[in-house]
Amino acid sequence: MGCFASRPKDAGGNRRKPTSIGDVSVYVPGLRIPKPVEFSQSLGDQLPKTLVERLTALRTRIVVMANQEGPTITRTRRKTQHGGSTLADLHQSLEEYLPVLLGLTKDGSHLQFKVQFNWVNQEDEEEETAMSYVWYEILSVLHLMAMLQMSQANLLLLPRGSTDGYHPKVSEENRRASIDIFLKAAGYLDCAVKHVLPQFSAELRRSLPVDLAEGTLRALCLQALGQGVDIQLGMAIDSAKATLAVKRRLSCEMVKYWQQAQDNLMNLPLANGWGEKHRLFVKWKYVEAKAAAYYYHGLILDEGNTEKSHGMAVAALQAADECFKESKKASEAFNTSAPTSRTPPLFGTMKYLSEKIPKDTSSKVRINRDLYSYEKIMETAPTLPDFALALKPDEYQLPSVDASWSEDNLRTQNTSNHIKGNQR
Repeated sequence: MGCFASRPKDAGGNRRKPTSIGDVSVYVPGLRIPKPVEFSQSLGDQLPKTLVERLTALRTRIVVMANQEGPTITRTRRKTQHGGSTLADLHQSLEEYLPVLLGLTKDGSHLQFKVQFNWVNQEDEEEETAMSYVWYEILSVLHLMAMLQMSQANLLLLPRGSTDGYHPKVSEENRRASIDIFLKAAGYLDCAVKHVLPQFSAELRRSLPVDLAEGTLRALCLQALGQGVDIQLGMAIDSAKATLAVKRRLSCEMVKYWQQAQDNLMNLPLANGWGEKHRLFVKWKYVEAKAAAYYYHGLILDEGNTEKSHGMAVAALQAADECFKESKKASEAFNTSAPTSRTPPLFGTMKYLSEKIPKDTSSKVRINRDLYSYEKIMETAPTLPDFALALKPDEYQLPSVDASWSEDNLRTQNTSNHIKGNQR
């Protein structure tokens, strides 16, 4: 088939790993960076010159932008010289490239095996992976598009100083926008798992870097959905209309997203700082979500009128308090692992719960232990309710092949090239 995977042991230090990535509300594993490709060498005698030049120009722009912005894109809100967002410009370039790139897959074309695509890995132990397979390039593009969306969400969710002089805040507008961005990122990753990975043989799948392993892609998709629910819960906390039942449902769903994300990462050989930091982030958010779920479950149980329900409520609130304390340790472990990071000022869900969990747990435990004997209070936390997951990825479909690949267009370009050749 002409496909192969190449994993150079010494890539000349191309891996992008800054010593610090600043404030992190949304963890983005290091962005995979594309390396230059010589389309003319592989396709020069296979395709019209104008089409080869277009592929070259589109990808070269992506390589230049990704290499310039990749190391800093997770930490800064950088602007282009035209005033636009660097993230948006790079994302737009990837969207423009994809329909033209997909032409190499047209009708099972042999061209899909002609070009070797090389990317710098981040979570894999190998510095780079190269494959002479266009679906590897498509998978890498979708991954980068998703990571750019996650980077944008992180920027939106970093608290900013408020005009009233109080604590830094995240506006409701930014919170709503971040949910849409999370769903979009999840859509790219869902498409990658369902429609791109099936194009790979079992042998080629084993040659993929861990960055693009199915477990990593699924975990990132679940992470995006989990963080989307976290924002929904924070908005429900701020709403006078949201009931305890709604808040409990959201927090219990959040636990399931993070638990599934953790399960998908469990057996992957994540390495080189980025991977271990990714694992620590998911663990932190999973424990944090459990703190919220046990808290709201405890409050609802405490509304019961039986001795048993009050005992279960105390056990749930104690579990919430233990999870909250554990989440602070998990946050510290995440932030101190290389590359180091900082947790921005608390907002939304955890700002509220950091105040309420210790206070309400202490109060409820004291009241119920005064009313009931110690033996009647459960030692283990009650099982959390199991709710169906409501938040789904946006549906994303690969774009149609660009019109430049139409038979008429290719025939016209080939005729034009032939005439020019005869004239020379």
